[in-house]
Amino acid sequence: MASQDWFDKDFYKVLGVDKSVSAADLKKTYRKLARQYHPDSNPGDAKAEAKFKEISEAYSVLNDPEQREEYDQIRAMGSGARFSAPGAGGGGGFDDVFSRFGQQRGGGQAPGGFEDIFSMFDQGGGGFGSGRFGQTTGGFRGFGGPQRGADVTARTTLDFVTAAKGETITLQGEDNVPFKVKIPAGVSDGQKIRLRGRGRKSPDGGESGDIVVTVAVRPHPVFTRDGLNLRVAVPVTFTEAALGATIEVPTLGGDPVRLRVAPGTPSGRVLRVKGRGIESSKGSGDLLAEVQVAVPAHLDDAAREALERFQELQPKENPRADLMSKAR
Repeated sequence: MASQDWFDKDFYKVLGVDKSVSAADLKKTYRKLARQYHPDSNPGDAKAEAKFKEISEAYSVLNDPEQREEYDQIRAMGSGARFSAPGAGGGGGFDDVFSRFGQQRGGGQAPGGFEDIFSMFDQGGGGFGSGRFGQTTGGFRGFGGPQRGADVTARTTLDFVTAAKGETITLQGEDNVPFKVKIPAGVSDGQKIRLRGRGRKSPDGGESGDIVVTVAVRPHPVFTRDGLNLRVAVPVTFTEAALGATIEVPTLGGDPVRLRVAPGTPSGRVLRVKGRGIESSKGSGDLLAEVQVAVPAHLDDAAREALERFQELQPKENPRADLMSKAR
């Protein structure tokens, strides 16, 4: 930035803060203004974009302690004084600018004289040419650095097995160009996957935004998710539950496993198969098989007579007795 800009621009006024504003209050004010005038919040509004760059430029100087001190010193000299004619009366003429940076009033050249003020504009390390001032600004990253590209959102629907096992799929972007997405094993319904740098490009050479993909998972006809565990309801007959049996239970995308149902197993008991649930980077879950006693809807005469005989032989106890006593 040219030296004249340091005189002409009142960065405190741009941000609407007092010269004694603290760093914390300065940041709070900037963020509020940046959100208000950010191009993403004002698409196509040239005035808002210009205002956004102006407040970002102001903040980039005032937020840096060294630049803020240098700026305050320059501003304290007064912008009008630099235009006074040589030899004009009164202090604070244009020669005072150089005297603050090593030029002696008697015309002599002190070490680090006339050239020093310009070196501040051309060299890094806290000077005006450090790349933090007078450049295109934007975004909340870097406060004065290039503006980050906008994020793009997308949605995709996966079948249950793909979400559980993981797979690389192809999606189509805003520009109708297909791109591949690696779906990690164990992704759940509603989960978001962020693809770094695949969003909109920066308008001024900064980093690109991201693509945020929200995943929807279709229900499975047999299995349901419970964290990393898989649940499955397994029907058994009354005699299997009463007398005990060995049954087959399906697994997700694999061979069935055989489970032992102990005699007298009630409906609702859960049998656990270790390590046959969801496998992900966070670990592996189990398969939880819930036993459900299936009651026959139709009985022939022989079966009905056998059950009536069983009813006569079974112990005369009320399975709901404990329930009734606790309910009182």
